[in-house]
Amino acid sequence: MSLHPPPSVPYAAPSVRPAPALVAVAHGSRDPEALPAITALLELVRSLRPGLRVVPGHIELNEPLLPDTLDALPAGPAVLVPLLFGRGYHVKHDIPRAAAAAAHLEIRTAAPLGPHPLLAEALAARLAEAVPEGGAPDGVVLAAAGSRDPESARDAGRTAALLSARLGGVPVLPAYASAAAPTVPEAVAALRRAGCRRPALASYFAAPGHFATRCARAVPELPAAGPLGAHPALARLVLHRYDEARARFRAPARRLRAGRPVPVPAGGPAR
Repeated sequence: MSLHPPPSVPYAAPSVRPAPALVAVAHGSRDPEALPAITALLELVRSLRPGLRVVPGHIELNEPLLPDTLDALPAGPAVLVPLLFGRGYHVKHDIPRAAAAAAHLEIRTAAPLGPHPLLAEALAARLAEAVPEGGAPDGVVLAAAGSRDPESARDAGRTAALLSARLGGVPVLPAYASAAAPTVPEAVAALRRAGCRRPALASYFAAPGHFATRCARAVPELPAAGPLGAHPALARLVLHRYDEARARFRAPARRLRAGRPVPVPAGGPAR
């Protein structure tokens, strides 16, 4: 038996995959207050998850645009989190198109922010800030941009129900600035016909912009909440959607072949 110890083998530390970058996909706006609002929200997200790479990308009107943000990221995983509240055209077409063009990245795209109880929490808080003390609304119009996609309207309806529950059963009606009905004045009129004497406007927007301003100006006599911006509940929701999508890196997407699921290799076509 040899008395000499075996030659030492260099220890190889297990590789630790870095956390995917969080790409926050905002719509973009010419309103000068829009970009600071998104910047403040992302600063709050970073404070809740120190060390996580959080970068913005805009669909239009503000820089950086989403394709430029993706081009600047190093090869590896990334999670796109839409700062949008429903399943409209941008979520179904613009974001997937940008993701497909970033061939050097392994991308997962999170669900839009709505509907979710955290979104209702943020909406209720902004509404409380806008309503005079002691003048709680007895009806609320949830003012949104609008979309021709019926799933977007269904998402707004679910958020309205969550907000109503958050407010103790106060009726909440979705209304839209464009592409869908009812308009904000029409929704206010419907609430008044139902007996509401103190209606108020909740802003279903992440940041100031053209449609948010149009909705508020349509009913200047009503208390109007501001866009959600850097609200803590919204920041937590951004991270929640990120974590949901990040989990899909550990559970690869599957596709069907002849009626049977076939695993898709990591880095494959799932986006």
